[in-house]
This record gives sequence, structure tokens and C-alpha cells, in this order.
Amino acid sequence: MPGAGSPERPGPDASRSGSPPAAPPRSDILVRPSGPLRGEVEIGGAKNSILKLLAATTLAEGHFTLRRVPRISDVDTMIELLESFGCRLRYGGDDVLHIDVPQQLSPHASYDLVSRMRASIAVLGPLLARCGEAMVALPGGDDFGSRPIDMHLAALERLGVDIDLSHGYVHARASTLKGEEVSLAWPSVGATENIMMVATAAEGRTVIDNAAREPEIADLAAFLNRMGAEVLGAGSPTITINGGGPLRSVDHTPVSDRIETAVYLAAVGIAGGEITLRGAQPGHLRMLCDKLGEMNLRTSTIRGGLWAMSPHRLRATEIVTLPYPGVATDYQPLLVAMLSLADGVGLVTENVFANRFRYVGELIRMGADIRVEGRCAIVRGKERLSGAPVRATDIRAGAALVIAGLGAEGETVVRDTRHIRRGHEDLVGKLRSLGADISWVPAG
Repeated sequence: MPGAGSPERPGPDASRSGSPPAAPPRSDILVRPSGPLRGEVEIGGAKNSILKLLAATTLAEGHFTLRRVPRISDVDTMIELLESFGCRLRYGGDDVLHIDVPQQLSPHASYDLVSRMRASIAVLGPLLARCGEAMVALPGGDDFGSRPIDMHLAALERLGVDIDLSHGYVHARASTLKGEEVSLAWPSVGATENIMMVATAAEGRTVIDNAAREPEIADLAAFLNRMGAEVLGAGSPTITINGGGPLRSVDHTPVSDRIETAVYLAAVGIAGGEITLRGAQPGHLRMLCDKLGEMNLRTSTIRGGLWAMSPHRLRATEIVTLPYPGVATDYQPLLVAMLSLADGVGLVTENVFANRFRYVGELIRMGADIRVEGRCAIVRGKERLSGAPVRATDIRAGAALVIAGLGAEGETVVRDTRHIRRGHEDLVGKLRSLGADISWVPAG
């Protein structure tokens, strides 16, 4: 079976039937002010779920199939990581990924791959569960504040894992994994996922208190249960895993990407118009939709997705980011971009990552009136921003700058688009299909 690097699997920017032309390897995004957006966009599988599901496939030998897989560079990185363990991967269609996991794995995750994204730490738990050992480089990824893996490591030690940190790697070994009660100081998504996966191989019962409650956690639990594990309570603050049973390969379709959904909601909020987001799961976006309603953006659940309309200028409001089911920190740059063009003064309080406002300087280059004081941003809305060259500082901030360009006079050029490619599939093509004046241009 061909590996992921074979001609059968073009890279994330390769042209596909019915897709817009691929962007050159090095290119910027040019955005001009757009009139009202209209049309439909298909929302893909959740990046934050797919990456962890790929890691979880290493828990069992056999043939796995994942559907609705977005063509983004973070998925490519996880594919390369699994290939380095000895797995073989290929696409069987635009968004269907086949994974063949061998009987023997090489439990070494190199710095070259792990340094590209923090989600790579998700392989630590399943490698320990499958191989009894793992050597994983300390993770990289977006730079908007410290996200230590101390909670991951402390939890693994409670389950009987010996941890050694040296030369930039986590060396972990466990002759026997034993179920225990683990209480998290913060409902960390990554720590919850790693504990869930390693606990499938632990003897007895593992209980995670103060577990993360995101939809992606419930999706991982569903995946593990279909494999033969017993994971109870996912989506609540207490998750119980009864470990030690045999696991098998499965076919799985993940939840839709709520962050991608938020991008197009923000776009119609700024540009105006009426759109339909097919495949979106409104139940995962209740708090966000409530907040957008306060801002004058109307949303409604429809069969198979979500409808949204922005008939007037947005209104300013107060936003506080919190772990799910609160307003996600990943929405925050999009919401700040919307507030930059809203009527009134908005206040945004960031409670998850200390340096998540690093991108604000780029919005200020576009004429936004934003003052950051510690964990708070005070945003005085303007009727229009001013197009300018700006730089994407991370995945979500990059999308926010693109969206802000829809409400700016003149041309906005977003540079360092590698961040956008990491997490947003065909952002330019999908916005253009709604009527946005947006295109790829050679890098400046």
C-alpha cells in the first residue's frame, strides 16, 4: 500500500477536481473590501479532533479509516509522524484517509516533526499504551504563551509511568500501567486526551476529575469506545476509563470544525449578507451564537447545518474566554476583529493563554483602535479599517486578519500564510465562493 508521500496523496495545496487552483508554495493573501456575502460553505472535520484521532490509531494494529479529513499542513505533519512510527497512510478520496498500523511500532517522535505543532504531544499516551515506552520531543507550534505539559506528565506518573526529561525529549517508560484517580488543576484538553488514551491500556479504572469538556473530547471517547475501550462521561467534568481490554481498528467520521464555522460567521458579520454553513454542528456553538446575537448577527439551526445573516452593522459587547462550554480562546481573534468594526466599545478578557493578544498590533496597523491591558483588550469600533500589509502570528490570528480585510478600505495583504495553511482548508477558495474579493498572490 502506498505511503502518505506517494503520488496518490497530493499535498494540502494540490489541485483537486472541483477545487480552486492551489496556492503557490510561498504566497500571501490579498483581500479587498467586499460587499455582502451570499452562498453556502461546507464545514469539514475538526482539526482539533482529527489530529488526536490520528494519534489514537496507534493504539491498535489494523486498518483504520478517517473521513472528512481537512487538507491542512498540521494533518500532513501528523501523517509524517505516524509514518515515522512505521504506519502507512494514503488518501482514498478528497477527504478519506486510510491508516494501516503495523504490529510493531517505533515509539520515537523526532524533534523535526514535533516542533512543528503542539498537538504532536498527543502521541505520548498512545505510544506508552501500545509499546510501554515513548521518546517524544517537547512540542512546538503557535507561540502565544506558555502551555506546559506538566499536567500530562504528572498524570502519567500517577498511572505508573517513569518520566525523564533530557536533551529536549520526554523519555517515558512503564512496565505496568495501573488505573488511578487523576485530578487536573485546569481542564486541559491535551492532558485529558493523553490520559484517556493511555488509560485504555491501564489495569483497572482511571478517573479524570476536572476533565476538559470540549466536543473533540467526546469525539475521541466515541472513537475509543468503537475500538473496544470503555470510556464513560466524556463531555462532563468527570471521565472514567475502564482499561485493559483488547482494541481494534475502526472507521470513523469526526465532528465538524467549530473554529472553521466561527471564521465564516465572523466573515458574514463583518461583510454583511446571508450564508449557510453545511455540516456545521450548532450544538457545539451555543455560547458563541448567543454572543454573536448580542453583536447583531443572527443565526439559526437548519437541517444539516447553520444559517447566519448580518443585516446591519455589528454592536459592541463584552467577551470573556473560558474553557468549553464557554467562549473558546480560539474564537478570540475573530471576535476582536469583529469588535474593531462594531458600533461602540467592546471589552475582551482572555482567561486561557497569557499572550494571545500578540496579533493585536497587526489589527492596529489596519487602523483598529485597541488597547491591551494585561489580559484585557478594550476595542473601540470603527466604521471601516484601512487595508495594510500584516503578518499572521498564529493559525487563528491569521484567519482573523483575513476576515478583517473584508471590512477595510483598500488592499490588505496577509503574509506568513503558513500559519493559515496549518489550520484552515482552502480559506481563500471558500470565501471567494461566497463573493469575497480575495486571492493568493506571490509573496512580497
